[in-house]
Amino acid sequence: MRILLFGKNGQVGSALEPRIQRLGSVVSLGRSDLDLTDIDGIGRCIAEHQPEIIINAAAYTAVDKAEKEPDLASIINSDAPAAMASAAKDIDAMLIHYSTDYVFNGTASTPYKEDQATAPNSVYGRSKWAGEQAIAEAGVAYLIFRTAWVYSLHGHNFLKTMLRLGEERSELGVVDDQIGSPTFAGAIANATLEVLLRIQKDGGLREDQCGLYHMTCGSETSWYGFTKKIFEIAGLKGVKLDAISTDQYPTPAARPAYSVLCNDKLRNTFGVELPHWEQCLSQCLSERDGTK
Repeated sequence: MRILLFGKNGQVGSALEPRIQRLGSVVSLGRSDLDLTDIDGIGRCIAEHQPEIIINAAAYTAVDKAEKEPDLASIINSDAPAAMASAAKDIDAMLIHYSTDYVFNGTASTPYKEDQATAPNSVYGRSKWAGEQAIAEAGVAYLIFRTAWVYSLHGHNFLKTMLRLGEERSELGVVDDQIGSPTFAGAIANATLEVLLRIQKDGGLREDQCGLYHMTCGSETSWYGFTKKIFEIAGLKGVKLDAISTDQYPTPAARPAYSVLCNDKLRNTFGVELPHWEQCLSQCLSERDGTK
């Protein structure tokens, strides 16, 4: 397989890069290699490398900042994936793209399935939804993996912020009325590799397998519950944690109150299931301690 990976320096991209090397030749690009606001450049890049598989792990993920930069978020999260899909179709390549739970408004009380109506309530969510639609309408062989609450030891994310604050403060208030599934970037990378190995074994992606899939770690919790478990596993015992409401911690971008995703379709189609979120958190923090 010839693979072209966009977003090699992001959380998912940096976890993916070493794993997909076993599949064949891999060209990995970061922001310094190709600016995704250069839409024409995306097409030229894909035409030059002639990959069989394109993986887009790049995205504009600054959820609150996007409220002030809607055009930039739209270019990176919608226009760039659309250009990738168009170029992929031209060379008969497959496109893998990652999306978000923020395409839902959070009014549900049971895990969202792929065919449920979307209603993003933030610029970020709308830009990611538009990217999904552009890919689906391009007529390309594609897989879109919606994930959620992504964290790792790389880059900027909730886990790293809480670990830092846990060492700086004696008391911390964390939102307890937003429910989701914390998902380790390493688990996303492992699941993506499993899907690709299955496709390779089967001789290619079937038309009936193309489409949208949810890919998150198992079970659910709140940001408060996530933080509590982070501190427990990391051994941070000197911090008083207070459960607060969303109203007590206003942000520029609205977050869905409930954004748990149903992963049945991924399991039923490819036989792939991510571990429980607590198991993945333990794995992530063990890597931090150098006790893999």
